[in-house]
Amino acid sequence: MTEVVSPTATEGGPANPTPDAVAALRPLRPDGVRLDPGGLLGGWQERNAAATLPHCIAQLEVSGNLDNLRRVVGRSDRDFTGMWFADSDIYKTLEAVAWELGRPDGAARQHLGGVLDEWAALLAEAQDDDGYLNSYFQVDRRVQQWRELRWSHELYCAGHLIQAAVAAARVGVGERFVRVARRFADLIVARFGPDGIEAVCGHPIVETALVELYRVTGHRPYLDLARRFVALRGHGLLGTDKMGRQYYQDRLPVLEAEEVTGHAVRQLYLLAGAVDVAVETGDTQLLAATERLWESAFNTKTYLTGAHGSRHRDEAFGDPYELPPDRAYGETCAAIASFQWNWRMLLATGRHRYADEMERVLYNGIAAATALDGTNFFYSNPLQLRAGHDGSNEDAPSRRLPWYSCSCCPPNLSRLMASLHSYVATVDANGMQVHLYSTATLATADGPSGSAEVSVDTGYPWTGRITLTVRRAPAGPWTLALRIPDWCAEYGLDIDGLRVDAGTEDGYLRLTRHWSPGTSVVLDLRMPPRMLAAHPHVDAVRGCVALARGPLVYCLEQADLPPDTALEDVRLDTATAPRADERDGSSPIPVTLTAQATVGVAPPALYRDHETADATEAAALPVTAVPYFLWGNRESGPMRVWIPASPSTADEDLCRKGNL
Repeated sequence: MTEVVSPTATEGGPANPTPDAVAALRPLRPDGVRLDPGGLLGGWQERNAAATLPHCIAQLEVSGNLDNLRRVVGRSDRDFTGMWFADSDIYKTLEAVAWELGRPDGAARQHLGGVLDEWAALLAEAQDDDGYLNSYFQVDRRVQQWRELRWSHELYCAGHLIQAAVAAARVGVGERFVRVARRFADLIVARFGPDGIEAVCGHPIVETALVELYRVTGHRPYLDLARRFVALRGHGLLGTDKMGRQYYQDRLPVLEAEEVTGHAVRQLYLLAGAVDVAVETGDTQLLAATERLWESAFNTKTYLTGAHGSRHRDEAFGDPYELPPDRAYGETCAAIASFQWNWRMLLATGRHRYADEMERVLYNGIAAATALDGTNFFYSNPLQLRAGHDGSNEDAPSRRLPWYSCSCCPPNLSRLMASLHSYVATVDANGMQVHLYSTATLATADGPSGSAEVSVDTGYPWTGRITLTVRRAPAGPWTLALRIPDWCAEYGLDIDGLRVDAGTEDGYLRLTRHWSPGTSVVLDLRMPPRMLAAHPHVDAVRGCVALARGPLVYCLEQADLPPDTALEDVRLDTATAPRADERDGSSPIPVTLTAQATVGVAPPALYRDHETADATEAAALPVTAVPYFLWGNRESGPMRVWIPASPSTADEDLCRKGNL
């Protein structure tokens, strides 16, 4: 094994391309980004540190994940508990611990270092002499190691172990933990490398992990193996079972596939890995293939909230435009995978559409998964919950749960939130690009002309006003690029109090000038409430509209209706524009929307003649909509994003398209 490289905190967060990679943009150094807890993103990160991460650490003890490892070394007599890939939840939590320790104010959380050291010691003790590490297969299933990659998740677990170790290396902690991951990675290279077995894992993620480990260490065999895994995918190496080859993305190679298929998380993780391989190897064909598959995913198979996966049976993508709101699976892990894939696409190309999708899924599909208390979570994220819904099954609960039998999502949320500051802004040779708006301080590393520091003050997404102050700037001309979101039809820009007319270039205002310390830039994104209609091919919501404001999708909840009014009887009046209502600072919902609606009680018969199908005489009623990501924090009850329109004029002439 080559020497372990332990970079400092200045060497990147998640997905940090090497200097030789094909990349339009580079991440800001993570210690140069501070999210203010007073902003929404900073508040989420603080909640994660105070509630979600400690909750995950405690649950891994209670649920037996850690005892699964202890039984490998004879320190627990419990039977194996949980899913056979339960080790991966430990690794995702360790990744969250590492990113949290590496935050600029992480000194206040040094107690997490004890968790990292203790768990790393346990992993080192449990690891086999050859580097193998998987508690499910190391005791009574040892003879099955590597024998059924279609379902075993051995490489999937290894991938999460490696990603956690990469995070630890990047923030300069856990050297022993990094050695554990490298020993396992070297075993995988020996077994599956160019002179080894031709095989792939049934659940991708090892691809991104190996590329990231290459980026940390410079050890080329890791990148070569990741490239090999991507190239071997789609040739039927996983065999067949009842789920079918499409479920595993094993029907066609990435270079030939025309649409995203199968298990949504698997597909999205595979494509994230393909981007990593493409940019580090200069494979323009592979990068073009990922862009083609992005078109398939986001033009025909993505929910309004940015969620993916319309089929519960196999947690999978459906056919094009198959997007039923009440049957949406929208797994939280798929939303996180989408965010990570779009981040890689943004770095590779610099195109604003990828930042737009990051924003959409972050504020809606991802944020909805965590309760206000930070310790209860959704696994699936429907866009409608019907009256009478049986929420007793954890696959489709009526409210967020503290843990799941397959608890992949809570630790995944924790690792994303712990590293959230890393996704806010980027740099290139010309300057800084701000992609996600929240109160923060953004600083670049020293360059030939000096460094830059920009402070951001905003109430976004509740308000569209973003004030940026240049605290420090390089000596020469320097470009500050500000993303104008796709949802924004009108904006204003002032520099030092003077109105500036500036057009966008690929979705960004690019402000190039000699900057003086103290220069103020005020970007005002107009965010009137909007009514959205879906593409007419989305049959499930034809004749319906959705409410949105800024990046936020809104929904109606039964909790905001009169007790004698059923949510299913509400129809929105599309002839009257909704309005935004600000609440006082004590409310967890700073801005609600008020829309005019009609309510008519549905006839009792399930089927009847069309001529007599009208409901009883409708009564006018103003209704209150809340941000989708905040639904379900009160009493459990019906909810819907897509609401029938009355009069039925919800077409593209009236409303901007929603899904597409």
